[in-house]
Amino acid sequence: MVISSTDNFKIKEIKKLHNKKYRDILGLFIVEGEHLVDEAFKNGYLKEVLLVEESNINIDINKTYISKKVMKSISLLESPSNVIGICNKINEDKKLGNNILILDNIQDPGNLGTIIRSSTAFNVSSIIISEDTVDIYNEKVIRSSQGMIFNINIIRTNLIEKIKELKEEGYYIYGTDVVEGIELKSIEKKDKSVIIIGNEGQGINEETKKLCNEFIYINMSNKCESLNASVAASIILYLFNKD
Repeated sequence: MVISSTDNFKIKEIKKLHNKKYRDILGLFIVEGEHLVDEAFKNGYLKEVLLVEESNINIDINKTYISKKVMKSISLLESPSNVIGICNKINEDKKLGNNILILDNIQDPGNLGTIIRSSTAFNVSSIIISEDTVDIYNEKVIRSSQGMIFNINIIRTNLIEKIKELKEEGYYIYGTDVVEGIELKSIEKKDKSVIIIGNEGQGINEETKKLCNEFIYINMSNKCESLNASVAASIILYLFNKD
């Protein structure tokens, strides 16, 4: 059977997952494209897939076939894929590891997705995001992460409370600050490190800043005033990951 009506009840329910409110209520989210569907499946979060009629995907999961018209009505892409995955939300692991990245009020989904991807590449053990950071299940975040959202521990929580806990547990807190910071290459990495990246326009929240042990910055040409948040985060993570 192929679903060909955009008014189909199941299709209407799936479309609701474009809205954070319904993602939170249902505990589900959407991924689109074979690569992201495969990453969700490999990590045990894929619940079912929607396939354009006469398409197929080589995974053992519940499949629903739909028309191209229906796929176009669900997809947020200019050129819709042939497959959409419905996924269960990702479990948070309370074991944070020794290399933690904190994101304070990151608002651009593309930035967040890229930071998640870089964090996975450069061996961050966990990402902690503030309660006002963009939803990690936003489809632009997931696409920008290239599926790495399934491969790293991400926790959303109250940053002030969590940073205080981390300091009590012996973590050293590095904030990013272009004025007060120490050049990144001069930093001696601690065994238990936390790096905080702030909001794209405002930087780190003042209350959060007060909890930092030290501030770092990236040395660059004075012709450039600042870097995109995801670019800055990627450079910092790369340098911290080097032996």
